[in-house]
Amino acid sequence: MRIRNVWVLVALAVGSVSAQAQWLNHPSPRTPRTKDGKPNLVAAAPRASDGRPDLSGIWLAESAPREELIRFLGPSAMNLLGEASPARYFMNALGDYKPEEVVLTPAAGKLFEQRGATFGKDLPSTHCLPLGIPLMDVAVFPHKIIQSPGLIAVLYEENATFRQIYTDGRKLPENPEPALLGYSVGRWEGDWLVVNVAGFADQGWLDAFGHPHSDAMRVTERFHRRDFGHMDGEVTIDDPRTYSRPFSYKFTKRLLPDTDLIESFCVNEKDRPHLR
Repeated sequence: MRIRNVWVLVALAVGSVSAQAQWLNHPSPRTPRTKDGKPNLVAAAPRASDGRPDLSGIWLAESAPREELIRFLGPSAMNLLGEASPARYFMNALGDYKPEEVVLTPAAGKLFEQRGATFGKDLPSTHCLPLGIPLMDVAVFPHKIIQSPGLIAVLYEENATFRQIYTDGRKLPENPEPALLGYSVGRWEGDWLVVNVAGFADQGWLDAFGHPHSDAMRVTERFHRRDFGHMDGEVTIDDPRTYSRPFSYKFTKRLLPDTDLIESFCVNEKDRPHLR
C-alpha cells in the first residue's frame, strides 16, 4: 500500500496545480442568497426553459472525510493536500468493494501492478493528456457545466479540456475513432440526466491508483441536482475485457458559486514528446 500512496500523491500534485489560485470573486445575479447576502446553496435547484433541471454552474467533487484520507494516505500526506483534498473515488474507483468481488483479468492485473511499481509515471496528466472519463468528474480541479437545448458542454479547468454530451436524441456512434474522453449521449429520466459513454481509447486510468480500462468500456453516469448547491452523481463501469463484473459508485458534487474557471495549460516542454 505504501507504493500506491506515493503515486496517489503524484496524481494529486499534478491535478491541483491551479486549485490554489482559482478563487475569483464575481457575484452572480442568478445565485440565490440568504439575508446576509451569502449564496444559499440549499435553495431550490434552478430549471431550464424546457422545465428540465438546469445543471449549469461550476462544480467540484466533495472531498472524502479527513479521517478516511488519513487512513488512506497517512497523516503526513495531509500536509501536502491543502485545498485539493480528493474525493474517495478519485483515489480508488473500487473503494467500496472487496478484492474478490471485482476481479481484474490477468492482463489488466499485470498492467495495474506495473503502474504501481513505476510510481504512476504514466498517469495521463503527467504527459499533458486529460485524465479521462469518469475520473475527471471526481478530480481535484473544478469544471463548468453549460446546459443548452440538445447539448450539455463540460469545461474542465485542468488543461482547458472540454466534453460534449448530446441530448438531441442521437445514438452513440457504432464504429467510433477511439477518444480519450469517449463519446457521450444523454437523456432525461425525470429529474435525472442519464449519460451513456463509449468509444474510449484504452490508455485511460479509472483512478489515481491506476485501475485500467479497455476500449470496450461502457460508462453510465447519472446526475441529479438536488438543490442549488449540490449534485448527486452515480457511475457504473462495464468493461468485460478488464473486470469480472460491472461496478458502481456514488458521489456528490458541490457548487462553487460566484467564481469562474481560470486558464490552465500543460506548459512543461519536457512533455512535448508525449503529446499525441
